[in-house]
Amino acid sequence: MKALIHTHWKLNFTAVLAWMFLALLPVARADDPRTNSWFTTYSGKYARIYTSDVNKTNGTAVTTWSTGTTIQANPVYCGVQEVYSSSNWVYIRSSGLGSHVMGPWYLNAQHTQAFPNYPTNEHMLYKISRYPTNPPTKTANNGGPIGYFVDGVAMFNSWDAYTYNSTSGTEAQNTTGYWNRDAYVNEGASFDQNNAHQAGGQHHYHVNPPALRYLLGDHVDFNVTNKAYTESTSTPTKHSPILGWVADGYPIYGPYGYSISNDASSGVRRMISGYVLRNGQYGSQNLANASVNRANLPQWAVRLYGVASNSAAGPAVSTTYPLGRYMEDYDWLGDLHVAAGPNTYDLDEYNGRWCVTPEFPGGTYAYFVCISSTGTPLFPYNIGRGYYGSPTAASTASISESVATNFLGGPNAVPSLNTPTVKNGAVTLTWSATEGGTYMVQSTTNFTAWTTNSTTSTAVLTSAGYTNNPTDSFRFYRVARTALATYDSPGTGGGASSGGTGPTYAVPGSSVVSKGNGTNFTLSITLPGTPPSPPTTDAITSVTLGSTVATSTSYPVQGTVLANFSLASTNATGLTNVVVTFSPGPPPYTFTGAITINP
Repeated sequence: MKALIHTHWKLNFTAVLAWMFLALLPVARADDPRTNSWFTTYSGKYARIYTSDVNKTNGTAVTTWSTGTTIQANPVYCGVQEVYSSSNWVYIRSSGLGSHVMGPWYLNAQHTQAFPNYPTNEHMLYKISRYPTNPPTKTANNGGPIGYFVDGVAMFNSWDAYTYNSTSGTEAQNTTGYWNRDAYVNEGASFDQNNAHQAGGQHHYHVNPPALRYLLGDHVDFNVTNKAYTESTSTPTKHSPILGWVADGYPIYGPYGYSISNDASSGVRRMISGYVLRNGQYGSQNLANASVNRANLPQWAVRLYGVASNSAAGPAVSTTYPLGRYMEDYDWLGDLHVAAGPNTYDLDEYNGRWCVTPEFPGGTYAYFVCISSTGTPLFPYNIGRGYYGSPTAASTASISESVATNFLGGPNAVPSLNTPTVKNGAVTLTWSATEGGTYMVQSTTNFTAWTTNSTTSTAVLTSAGYTNNPTDSFRFYRVARTALATYDSPGTGGGASSGGTGPTYAVPGSSVVSKGNGTNFTLSITLPGTPPSPPTTDAITSVTLGSTVATSTSYPVQGTVLANFSLASTNATGLTNVVVTFSPGPPPYTFTGAITINP
């Protein structure tokens, strides 16, 4: 990619004059937090993970990785890469990967069992309404993204996708029922230091994201020795920033809001959830009482699920099914006729309130992340089981309307000049850069003839630099990016109309994917040694996943086939065969039960 910016410096003894000729980007409503609250500071940096506790302690992170089932073969730029807006929608394109170093992940608190999934580039294009609405009938949120945090990482709800089945007396995944397991309680051991993990390759937060809050300056400290994020022990002095946008178009803030909802001068304090365990406190039913057990749903669930009666049999409270295991183990205090207030609770059953905020001085509905004073996540964590507004946001394959470009990052970022420094006659030039980029520095004394001073200035994370020869007392300089290392490009800088292929899964392997419109992913298929793999000149006739034919295929390396798929909501579920056919070539390669398709 050639220069996005020409920056000239005139050097005369110790005086430095700088001119910058910047490409102006059309921006719609620059004051709109829906377009300008996205965290894009590190969009030109590769996503990184720690693969073990030892590597985390040593600060050894990697930019490519594989578990054998989830693969990131090339570096990918982190977070939000593009922001566009129209009259009614804001569009973000994101890799879905955090700006902080992610991981490591384990299945148990002792960190002796490795988590099977690593994050992968989500190639996500997502649109959010600029004008949210409040329907009288509320919608329950379910599995998958219910919004996105401002670092471009998916927001999941409080559910871990397992539900108790009263008929079978067991818990099953992705089923409909009335006792739904709490993700933080049941999956928390697999969260990394930012309370995140993966579903397949989709990185997401269920609860308070301290690393993101640290990057946003939201009352979180970071220990550089053990790489731990902790809630600051000092008294909060400012309102939390916007942490993300929920699918209904309303913002979610960090834990700290104004003490009085409609008074920005009332001071700041931690917002308190209106949910309490059903253990007899505040007049709630005591589910641990053998005469009560889990026989009835809380009233918020009755309203949200639209059931005629609160009767719903669940498992008796025990060591196997402890109190707090299910989301329905909580009552909302408003249903117990407890008055709201700063000493009781601040937030409604959706985990939000109408209030003024720094970004909305005239007022807005807003959700708040819930934590204890020490930073421990508290139910319902981000938002309640229901949306306050209409969840009109959605993933989309492309932008089909006229939009303004609010932000371009990663490989399309426009470099910006830092103030040059002068020491002993030498001038050091530094500029924002894209990781993997190589930059050329040229100089002139007359704007007619240019001398190339360097062709090897490389980006270090998101910056690059060059120091001139002190004997050059009078020069103008310009910088151009001349090369960019290979990166995982689909969906990260491809422009407003480009699509993506989603996470990559290995075959053979034990991968799990979910069906649904717009669910895109890639299979990396390793052919067996017998019979010998066809040469790369042979054509692929087809690659199928059950009855679904790949949308595109490639055969870049002998023995490895890449196939892209999009699963519709009507796809069959369960263990599914993968079949690869060449022409000419050996008989079709069949990988029996290679992929599990979930609802």
